[in-house]
Formats: sequence, C-alpha cells, structure tokens
Amino acid sequence: MHHLRKVFAAAVAAVALSVTVGVSPARAADNPYERGPNPTLAALDASRGPYSVSTENVSSLVSGFGGGVIYYPTTTSDGTFGAVAISPGYTATWSSLSWLGPRIASHGFVVIGIETNTLLDQPGQRGDQLLAALDYLTRSSSVRSRIDSSRLAVAGHSMGGGGSLEAARDRPSLQAAVPLAPWNLTKSWSGNRVPTLIVGGESDSIAPVATHSELFYSSLNSSTEKAYLELNNASHFFPQSVNTPTARLAVSWLKRFVDNDTRYDQFICPGPSGLSIEEYRSTCPLS
Repeated sequence: MHHLRKVFAAAVAAVALSVTVGVSPARAADNPYERGPNPTLAALDASRGPYSVSTENVSSLVSGFGGGVIYYPTTTSDGTFGAVAISPGYTATWSSLSWLGPRIASHGFVVIGIETNTLLDQPGQRGDQLLAALDYLTRSSSVRSRIDSSRLAVAGHSMGGGGSLEAARDRPSLQAAVPLAPWNLTKSWSGNRVPTLIVGGESDSIAPVATHSELFYSSLNSSTEKAYLELNNASHFFPQSVNTPTARLAVSWLKRFVDNDTRYDQFICPGPSGLSIEEYRSTCPLS
C-alpha cells in the first residue's frame, strides 16, 4: 500500500508539472517540430511573429548563387528550425521582396533571400540557385547548427516563383514550395510531389493567371497537397510590397508542411475569404 501511495503521488506530481509549465507530453511526442505559441489570425497578420530575428549578409563570392541575406530566430532554446530559400524575379534583386525575410523568420524559420547570379537568369537557373542556397545554409553558413536539414522549402516571385517549381521538381525531398505570381514556359508540373501553395494576381499582365498560376496549379498531381490563392485585382508585382493575405497563407503553409504543425490547418482549410480574395482552391481536407 505504501508503494502504491508513492506511485500515485509521483503521477500526480508529473501531471501538476506538465500543467504548470504548459507542456503537453503527448503533443510534443506527436510532433517534435512544433515551434511557437498557438497561432491566431491576429498574430499571422501582424508585421512580426513571436520570434526575435537577427540578420546576416552572405557574400556574392559564395558558390552557386549570388549571395543574399539570412534571417534567423535569435533564440537557441527551441532547438533547430526549418529553412526557406526565396528568389526574386527577372531583373529584380532581393530588396524587392525583403519584407518577406523577417516576416517568415519571425514565425520560426531560417530564411535566406538570395541574389541571383545575373538579373536575367531564367527559372531553371533560379531553381538551381535556390537549391544551392539551401545547401549553403545547411552545410557552410554560420547558422547551420540552427537548421534541421531535413525540413527545407523554397519560394520565389515571377521567374523566381517559376524557379521554385523547378527546385521542387528537382529535389522532391523538399517539404514545401510557395511560388508567387510564378512565370515559367513549362506548363505541366505533374511530376512534382512537394506540397505547393501558388499565389497569383487577378490583374497580372506579365504572368497571367490563366496561362501561369492557374495552369500550374491544375497540372500538379492530385495526390500532392496543393492550394491556389488568387488576389482580387492584384498586379504581377503584389509580392513587392507588404501583402497580408499572402503572408498569412504562406506562413501557414510553411508551418503546416515544414513543421508538420496541424495547428495551422485552420488557416488553410477552408482558407481565406474577403474582398481581397478573388478565388481560393485547395486539396482540403489535408491528410
């Protein structure tokens, strides 16, 4: 009886401790990649997420891409993070998308915004450079110890978005791809198996959604998790300034598929709505 009382007391103490510190042992065991507090719409729509972010410049002398900027959570107490490489579009530099770096990193990712080898690089070249940037992040960068090299993603704008489709096709081990107003002469991506979120602009005259974003989305294999967000009356250049619907869904997509964090399902399924949204399609419910 004395032994049973000791066992019972130990069990009660363990439960009390888990309640006190707010830890769910079952949840932690189910998903060791979960990072950050429970998400809210307000938190996703804010200019910064829960993590403080530091930056580091990358020299143009690195191999495989043209340098860039790394954004990373300053904390070392939450373990490693997933990583995302992002490419600008044709004739553009990283500065055209730089708001995305700290925005995404502040939700618990290491982000590298790349400069391309030349401003005229085509989607295939940009795809190769995105993968080279991920390799640099995980193998050579000063923040490599902060990164889980099994949880990587790509994104990009215009030809950079087309490049993210190329990178996802060439490296199916990637966990997510987020092409923004993507441009590519290749129209079928049925071989891609990476969960892909495509965001297009209804009024895009450079990469019209009917011949680019919508076509790319439809071509993706139906067994692959995918979503398509079309922004009402948005031009080709919507990613070049702060765009809340894009940020909200992109962060949710990355959290869901890079971190396996099902807390973000609520922002993907049924998905965004409102005056700024022209259309939303997805493979909901997510498996």
